[in-house]
Amino acid sequence: MISLHKLNGLEVVINAELIETLEPGPETIVHLTTGNKIPVKEKADEIISKVVEYRKAAHSAGGTANPIVP
Repeated sequence: MISLHKLNGLEVVINAELIETLEPGPETIVHLTTGNKIPVKEKADEIISKVVEYRKAAHSAGGTANPIVP
């Protein structure tokens, strides 16, 4: 799971495994495999870094942990 911020500043925790694509712009639109779209303040490269950190943490824990990357 990764923590991001909606445009109104509220934190939202997203399952990194469900991210399908990112649409960069003034705000980044996160497209999920569920069909949901979430506009967030973070830039696409920040989100990519968080997903990479999440996956490293998940794999180093042997897949048994569900880390949340802030």
